[in-house]
Amino acid sequence: MHLKLIYPKWEKLKGQTTFNLPPHGPVAFAATLPEYVTISFTDENVEAVDFDDDCDLVAISMMLSTQVKRGWAIAEEFRKRGKKVLFGGIATMLHAEETLNHADAVFLGEAEGRMEQVINDWRKGSLKKVYNYMTQQPSIDLVGPARRDLYKRELYNHKGVQMVDLFHASRGCRFSCYPCAVAYLGGRAFRPRPLDKVIEEMATIDNNRLFIVDNSLAQDKKWEIELFKELIPFKKKWISHTIEDDPAVLDLAAQAGAWYVYQAVYDTSDYIKERIKRYHDYGIGVEGTILLGLDNQTEDDVKRLIDFLLEIDLDLAEFTVMTPFPHTKGYDDLLRQGRIFDFDWNHYNAGQVVFHPKQMTAERLQELYDYAWETFYRQESQEARMFRLFCNVAIREMNEGTYRPRNRELANKSFGKEIKNKPLTR
Repeated sequence: MHLKLIYPKWEKLKGQTTFNLPPHGPVAFAATLPEYVTISFTDENVEAVDFDDDCDLVAISMMLSTQVKRGWAIAEEFRKRGKKVLFGGIATMLHAEETLNHADAVFLGEAEGRMEQVINDWRKGSLKKVYNYMTQQPSIDLVGPARRDLYKRELYNHKGVQMVDLFHASRGCRFSCYPCAVAYLGGRAFRPRPLDKVIEEMATIDNNRLFIVDNSLAQDKKWEIELFKELIPFKKKWISHTIEDDPAVLDLAAQAGAWYVYQAVYDTSDYIKERIKRYHDYGIGVEGTILLGLDNQTEDDVKRLIDFLLEIDLDLAEFTVMTPFPHTKGYDDLLRQGRIFDFDWNHYNAGQVVFHPKQMTAERLQELYDYAWETFYRQESQEARMFRLFCNVAIREMNEGTYRPRNRELANKSFGKEIKNKPLTR
């Protein structure tokens, strides 16, 4: 049988550098399908969906709330043509009840070890409306290498530079942050993959640059240390979320190829300032993630925070507004208090205010969000700062003999002069 796998497009935030990363969810799902299933993959962010393509079953993988309405529209077009449509992915789990109205079947939870049954049900004409495994996580040992062979590599580059591949070494999160849905989606238990499985998948990845998408690597120090030790021989350069704030761990992370990390900046404390400095001391860049619109934030607090960011030598900053995604405590609280005024999921992109803040008007929070982006990038644009980070990693790769852009001619034209003019030091 032939399955058509689709990742719906979404509207990017205005004013930010636009590029498309190869999505991880769909190819991780594809790895769970029986071997007799052939797969064609369309990422609608980089190519159009062919609604007349011959296939037996359509699967739509949605990660973001801003994808769900487009996903529903795609499903309706295929169902008009007599095709059965299966939905899955993070956003499907967050918007399951509405998605049921547009689906022949909805899969909730992690797919490892479960898809043979789903395909068999389809073959027998007895596809269930809901496959709910939300509270029954499969063994983490079942997670195998993602089907990266499904990517059309030429579609994932920015100015001739290949985008990072996404990869995960664990699932679940023992933290339960206020605006986050991870505890609902993947459970509160930290579930690291066996290191031999991590190494097995790493060996299949041709790309020299990765984004390790784990919710946080700072959940089990012993495992984290062993992970970094195992990564060192691969000479990959990678991005991740938070790393343990420990000199020994940071040193290993740097040896293992840590390029830059996402670090939440939630106040103007010396702790945050020193934390950023420690990353930099080990040659690791930092992209600060800053959430605006929490109930304890005043307008003056936001302005002070933005001034602070300019003082602590962040490489990049990513501003978001508090967004009440379904199945989070933030959503439950704001819904109960009657403070959510916009339920258009296209607007749930972390850049548009959809609720009434406690300390200011929604309009003022939206203005402060725009002010934050404009102020931080006033002296040096987001693209210029990203370019500087790329130059840093390219220099490291050239020293190690691993620098290999996919489109060398275009990359050299865009970046070559700047790289050649920089000292090649570690």
